[in-house]
Amino acid sequence: MISSQIQKLNSTKPLSSLLPKPSILSHGNPSLPIYKQQYLPKRQANFRIRAALGNAKVLSKPSTTETAVKVKATVTVKVTIGGIFSNIGLTVPLDELTEVFGKSFLLELVSSQLDPNTGLEKETIKAYAHKASQKDDEVKYETKFTVPAGFGAVGAVLVENQHHKEIFLKDIVLEGFPNGPVNVECDSWAHSKYDDSKKRIFFANKSYITTETPDGLKRLREQELEDIRGNGEGERKSHERIYDYDTYNDLGFPDISSKLARPVLGGKERPYPRRCRTGRPRTRKDPSSESKSLINYVPRDEVFSEVKQITFSAKTLKSVLNALLPSIESVFEDPKLGFPYFNAIDSLFDEGVTLPKPKNTGFLRTVLPRLVKTFREGGDELLLFDTPDMIDRDKFSWFKDEEFSRQTLAGLNPFSIQLVTEWPLTSKLDPEIYGPPESMITTELLEKEIGGIMTVEEAKKQKRIFMLDYHDLYLPYVNKVRELEGTTLYGSRTLFFLMENGTLRPLAIELTRPPSGDKPQWKQVFTPSCSDATGCWLWRLAKAHVCAHDSGYHQLVIHWLRTHCCAEPYIIAANRQLSAMHPINRLLRPHFRYTMEINALARESLINAAGIIETTFSPGKYCMELSSVAYDKLWRFDTEALPADLIRRGMAVEDPTARHGLKLTIEDYPFANDGLVLWDAIKEWVGDYVKHYYPEASMVESDKELQAWWTEVRAKGHEDKKDEPWWPVLKTQENLVHVLTTIIWVTSGHHAAVNFGQYMYGGYFPNRPTIARTNMPTESPSDEEWKLFLKKPELSLLKCFPTQLQATKVMAVLNVLSSHSPDEEYIGEKTEPSWEENPVIKAAFEKFTGRLKELEGIIDERNTDLNLKNRTGAGVVPYELLKPFSAHGVTGKGVPNSISI
Repeated sequence: MISSQIQKLNSTKPLSSLLPKPSILSHGNPSLPIYKQQYLPKRQANFRIRAALGNAKVLSKPSTTETAVKVKATVTVKVTIGGIFSNIGLTVPLDELTEVFGKSFLLELVSSQLDPNTGLEKETIKAYAHKASQKDDEVKYETKFTVPAGFGAVGAVLVENQHHKEIFLKDIVLEGFPNGPVNVECDSWAHSKYDDSKKRIFFANKSYITTETPDGLKRLREQELEDIRGNGEGERKSHERIYDYDTYNDLGFPDISSKLARPVLGGKERPYPRRCRTGRPRTRKDPSSESKSLINYVPRDEVFSEVKQITFSAKTLKSVLNALLPSIESVFEDPKLGFPYFNAIDSLFDEGVTLPKPKNTGFLRTVLPRLVKTFREGGDELLLFDTPDMIDRDKFSWFKDEEFSRQTLAGLNPFSIQLVTEWPLTSKLDPEIYGPPESMITTELLEKEIGGIMTVEEAKKQKRIFMLDYHDLYLPYVNKVRELEGTTLYGSRTLFFLMENGTLRPLAIELTRPPSGDKPQWKQVFTPSCSDATGCWLWRLAKAHVCAHDSGYHQLVIHWLRTHCCAEPYIIAANRQLSAMHPINRLLRPHFRYTMEINALARESLINAAGIIETTFSPGKYCMELSSVAYDKLWRFDTEALPADLIRRGMAVEDPTARHGLKLTIEDYPFANDGLVLWDAIKEWVGDYVKHYYPEASMVESDKELQAWWTEVRAKGHEDKKDEPWWPVLKTQENLVHVLTTIIWVTSGHHAAVNFGQYMYGGYFPNRPTIARTNMPTESPSDEEWKLFLKKPELSLLKCFPTQLQATKVMAVLNVLSSHSPDEEYIGEKTEPSWEENPVIKAAFEKFTGRLKELEGIIDERNTDLNLKNRTGAGVVPYELLKPFSAHGVTGKGVPNSISI
């Protein structure tokens, strides 16, 4: 193959004539052809450096040289889609020539020491690597160096990629030193020198805090961070690794229609965390908004791996959004049509939805085998949903008040339930605008619902009254939302009573509409202990509204805002301020994997104007604005820690004598019980890690990179809250441990608890409708509506639920988002190469892994205890969302390291 290419080159045109003409996608480089963007691998923990010394133990001494030594370098490269081994593109002959001449990579060894005579950096040792072998998806390149006496320990390797395409470096191993090999973990893309003349810098696996950086590496350490920060100018190119900040100014499409314009999130008017800057041009009609492009830039090493790409990104979520959803839309001729009866909902699981014959036969069935089945010989495909575990166990569980209450403690959103500490209930909104602030849930009404066993004052003192409070957050948006077609909204409060057996029982639901035009404020209280059929059906309708409120708050605030959105600034700041050799960078790296990429996909197709969220959730076009209000009024870093969050909601109090140092207000609180075990395990692991690298408090305060990272998180990443007094200050090891534990908890346990149960609890949408489309029948009803409700209340409930189109779209998306990919990395499962080489850190990680395996057993045991009625019982789905490990697919368990879906 190569020889034939050479003959062809010699017998035809000169090399320069093979170069493609400049194109809009070639980043200004005439040697790059136009290719379709591929999502390719970033760093992965299972791609590790392996020392070729058999059973030799890792030595603590650096690999220095007292005499000249011969050193062999082995570079491992991953074969990638569209990479240098793909035989795609006009530059293939040139890259094959590069291989023939043995100049694939220029490697330069960097000494950790300065020249003792000059005080300057020692000259690097250079050599070209050539292809040596290939096995499966890995290609080995080799070269040899003569390292002179006194060169010192190799602290870094500079790499110049001679190919015309980027390559994915797995690792570099240097063998031949007296004290053992030098291992360099890469797990990163090396750009072509034709894209960027700067060499890539890869540091050896030994970690250094800033003050302990070897003199010979100080300049390179600073240079790499400067390169990663960029200059804040221009549009980012797909091969770049530049991290910078911007507001959420890319959610709308003002150039298409004024109806699709959306306000910028971030700034004094609408506070919000920052996202990664892309530098795309501004829109023509709104200079404050950023335009769209074919490629939504994320730094190159943040892109999904090929396995993740095939099973999630390109082939799954994008297939759902770009192929399946349009196909579904074509099936439902009337997008406003609801389900005529409950059996029609059941048919989604029994009979499915026949999709029109696709242009690309078998495509959807190939990429979505769980959802799309073969149907008939004519080529039609069938969209058939698996029955969610909750409904499979108990078909009518969604209808029961017991399950409605139980899910506040062990369902998809266990973060909203709170203790009632003030009575009577009063709104804090302006009464001149929103009407009387007093709640209609009176003491007399509650005591009647409690059954006379105690007074409200006694129940409050005994901590027996709890609430879901969506009143003041939603009420300012009620009139705005009601101007939109096909949706409605209320402010709501739902009260519960803690029974002697540890379960919750609902007491009352209050729905409120603020004054509107000449209409005064409207509010009504609905109770479950109704003595007539009309009251019972009104209660069921009120529950449907509350479930829609909870679904929206869960998705927009608890899930998107508090995990995905608020974590991105931590990632950007860590890459900008913490060197790749910094131990805290290496601690956090597994917990940041793929988050920026999934967030970019969300901005592109989920939270954007007219995207899935806006078209299927009650707040409609105001969804993201509402999350901005929640960020402004509710989000604080110091209460993102699980213990602090529980205390803030009144669900726990500090108790030094209790396990975890907390006493839970509700003892059988499955999320909190399992979450605190996980929190403690993370905290112990982080504590061991931090104390190894920072044995003294002064070292935390004097670490410039560490302090710069935390300052930037506050001052740039969360700029709109930078002056808040509750931000932790990094002065001691304990401060640092708490900050890091909080971040790791948010990206692992918090996210897992609110993400991987989405299909289990929301797949049967009557349990968690995402939208309520009609007002309560008692709010200014027409005679016709009231008569319909009295004659056929079931139909009124179905009309309130999502339309057939909305429900089917949401079910398809939730099925994908609830799924673990085959390359999922679970917390405590895989060690990082730099940890493996440090005996102290390795032992601490093994202890961490052991504690997580213990948690698996603890959860299994708890789920067999029939006394724990909130997590087990007849037809009850066992609470497993915080079990650390899982198989791939929709399992309802498993805690990945990072927010990767």
